[in-house]
Amino acid sequence: MSDDAPAEPPVEDDDVPVEGVEEEAPTEAAPEEVEEPRDPLEVALERAEFAEKEIAYKEAEIHNVRKRSMAEKADLIKFGGMGLARRMLTVLGDVDRAMTGIEDDDQSPVAQGLRLLRNKMWHELQADGVTAIDAKGAEFDPSKMEAITTIPASEAFPAGLVVDVLEQGYMYKSKVILVARVVVASE
Repeated sequence: MSDDAPAEPPVEDDDVPVEGVEEEAPTEAAPEEVEEPRDPLEVALERAEFAEKEIAYKEAEIHNVRKRSMAEKADLIKFGGMGLARRMLTVLGDVDRAMTGIEDDDQSPVAQGLRLLRNKMWHELQADGVTAIDAKGAEFDPSKMEAITTIPASEAFPAGLVVDVLEQGYMYKSKVILVARVVVASE
């Protein structure tokens, strides 16, 4: 259609002929059950009751979403430093391995510096909520420990008891961040 062509007048829906569709002749109302007119007040009361139920449901849903959101936010705040603590614990483990060749009475500047560094790191980690998992001599707990190997049970070490700790495990507040790798007595 070009811009110079006159616009066609709008056609009303009632005037549009539909091909292939025959117009139905008006028929008499079948003797069907005719619904009695209801009281508008009764209808309005039913609608209001339905709306009240919907509002109560939506309010409960909003309350649950808020509650869940607050719990998630609290967990994020509580455990936000866990990743850094885990990374610092690997550094602490490296310092501990570096100190294995140093005697307790070694007063060299390197030995003193490593001890100072290790103590400072451990105190800072503890202040943030890190605790060591006490595994040696305790009953094996698979949620906090990983059994690297087993040895036969004896009188000194009954079955299920941790005999030795190969790698120290750590908790961050209430969550395990590094499992203790242990030797367990078993039958």
